[in-house]
Amino acid sequence: MNQIRDISDYLIILIRAGAVLRIIYCFTRIAGTDEEQPMYRKRIRNVIIFYILAEAVWMIKDLMTGYFA
Repeated sequence: MNQIRDISDYLIILIRAGAVLRIIYCFTRIAGTDEEQPMYRKRIRNVIIFYILAEAVWMIKDLMTGYFA
């Protein structure tokens, strides 16, 4: 059971790091070009939505394992 918990902890760290790096990349692309700003703003919004959903899924998983365990 500890291995599964460790893997899920590493996965959420990977999701957080990936979201932060993607947002930083999009901000640097916005600073570089003016005509692509709406596209990268939409990508930033999509990354934020993905991150919120990923955190919600992990919170629900933790609640369920705590309740049923």
